[in-house]
Amino acid sequence: MAIFREDPDLPVTKSQEEIDQTYRFYRLQLMIVSYIGYAVFYFTRKGFNFVMPAMLTDLGLEKADIGMMGTVFYLTYGASKFLSGVIGDRSNPRYFMGIGLMITGVVNILFGLSSSVFMFITLWMINAFFQGWGWPPCAKILNTWYSRNERGLWWAIWNTSHNLGGAIIPLIAGTVTLYWGWRYGMIIPGIIAIVVGLGLCVFLRDRPRSMGLPTVGEWRGDEAEKEHESEGIGLSTWEILKSYVFKNKIIWALALSYCLVYIVRTGINDWGNLYLIETRGYDILQANASVSFFEVGGFIGALFAGWGSDKFFKGNRTQMNIIYVVGIIAVASSMWLLPTHNGYIMSALFFFMGFFIFGPQFLIAMAAAENSHKNAAGASTGFVSLFAYIGASIAGLPLSLIIEHFKWNGFFGTLFVISVVCASLLVLVYILQRSRNKHLAS
Repeated sequence: MAIFREDPDLPVTKSQEEIDQTYRFYRLQLMIVSYIGYAVFYFTRKGFNFVMPAMLTDLGLEKADIGMMGTVFYLTYGASKFLSGVIGDRSNPRYFMGIGLMITGVVNILFGLSSSVFMFITLWMINAFFQGWGWPPCAKILNTWYSRNERGLWWAIWNTSHNLGGAIIPLIAGTVTLYWGWRYGMIIPGIIAIVVGLGLCVFLRDRPRSMGLPTVGEWRGDEAEKEHESEGIGLSTWEILKSYVFKNKIIWALALSYCLVYIVRTGINDWGNLYLIETRGYDILQANASVSFFEVGGFIGALFAGWGSDKFFKGNRTQMNIIYVVGIIAVASSMWLLPTHNGYIMSALFFFMGFFIFGPQFLIAMAAAENSHKNAAGASTGFVSLFAYIGASIAGLPLSLIIEHFKWNGFFGTLFVISVVCASLLVLVYILQRSRNKHLAS
């Protein structure tokens, strides 16, 4: 469709002062607008999790029904994220992201008006497909408007949009559900998404070159960025995918580790409130409030991970990933083994779990973009995200069956084992990177 096509490159005719002013203005605008937009994508993606206990009671659904919806959603979302990444690398972010968000809003409204399991699953599959339109435009913006020697911090700041959306939606959905019922807990976020989607279509922009600006590497004098920008010029989309994604061992290792990170992340996020209600005696508002600390911790953890990977490891994300996954192992063990009903302790554990999960949650995607072709940011991050949401789908029906048959001990035991395997995979990523760097140096 013509509306989604990239804007053409324009010649650079501005003075250096005009270039500096334009870059500074739009870098800030694009950060703010894409940040708000992606946070609202979370409203239409995660609101369901926080009305789910009320749906179970109101409609008499089984946990397996909810688990099936989760599995179908994440498989569809993962496939969409990869497909949308390939298309999004060659598309205009403003319409691709804006229209996608508006459609998810409409689907959430229809979900709130439905009652059958068949309609729930069908609508949630449609929602999952258009949820995949949110990330690729953001990856493209981050990869073309911010250079390598600063991207860790900027990407970390943007990544906290997950946490803002994830922290606000349990409070919105929980409060609305408590007073007006679960249906309005879906409808109101849908209305918000339609309004914000219109704003994205107005305020987002395409690449710097499409606005008559030099590339960000040229503007900042970042040699590593300029080298990345000049690599593989003139290759077709398929050649880029084949050489820089499908045959890239580092991308495959990152993808497998991302799969495991997302099993843990989604398991805690999707089942955490039900765990507190069933085992700790919390009501829905108390449980959602405790789970919201997961996002607060993630907000801080992601910022520190991005800054730390720039500051301490010179832009190499893998060492920081390994440190964070060791933290996940420690916190998962504590949530599993500590015999406490204290609300403050449980909230603190959710906080630290979020802190350690959201580091690798964004650093792995960022590493995929930086270890691939410059024009494959959406495709490479979409590819590893496909594996991420295969992992997230495992947190749906398979984890629901583990909970039913082995209770919550089985749930946390599974997350512990997965975290250990993930740490081992990230060590492999580090070894592959060192081997590649030695080969390039020689």
